[in-house]
Amino acid sequence: MTGGDVAKLIDHTLLRPEATRQDIEVLCREALDFKFANVCLNPTWVTLAVRLLHGSGVGVCAVVGFPLGATTADVKAYEARRAIAGGAHEIDMVINVGALKSGDRDTVQRDIEEVIAACREGSAVSKIIIEAALLTDEEKTTACMLAKAAGADFVKTSTGFGPGGATDADVRLMRRVVGPAMGIKAAGGIRDLAAVEAMVAAGATRIGTSAGVRIVRACLSVEQ
Repeated sequence: MTGGDVAKLIDHTLLRPEATRQDIEVLCREALDFKFANVCLNPTWVTLAVRLLHGSGVGVCAVVGFPLGATTADVKAYEARRAIAGGAHEIDMVINVGALKSGDRDTVQRDIEEVIAACREGSAVSKIIIEAALLTDEEKTTACMLAKAAGADFVKTSTGFGPGGATDADVRLMRRVVGPAMGIKAAGGIRDLAAVEAMVAAGATRIGTSAGVRIVRACLSVEQ
């Protein structure tokens, strides 16, 4: 993959609670310079990022129910609508992990469906974070099946705030479950080009990382 190919896969991410306005401005400048797919940030920064990236082709992705997934479905749907109204193009939503692990599929499905409905109303891409490090393989399979049945655009491995991040084994499992057409975003702990290549080989079509600048620079240096 060329540096440009890698950049187009990356959601350039800053989700730390202590991130400042200046940090977000730097994130957006880097996204412009490297032509990343999106910036991925907390909802409070959406309108700023939309203004800074206007007309650039770089999208704005907001997280919802983040990072625990433990808010109710109606709250997550409102949060998604609010972010989309502010200009967000994509929504990364955390499922109700506790409900899934309790075997309450109906609550999880309703949770997902309400956010997807909000995304469809606003013509935004929906990405469903399953927080794979907290799940058994059976639970990962169930989460992916529910997301697919609800019509999600992507399933996503991790928040980056859980006990573990993306693994190529999880991405392969997710790809087997959702089939060839649905998007898979690998996120959490992806810090170098080798990790990106492993995730793409496993079936990922988007990469969430805070190390995008370093990764693309490494790729460009190899090209030279």
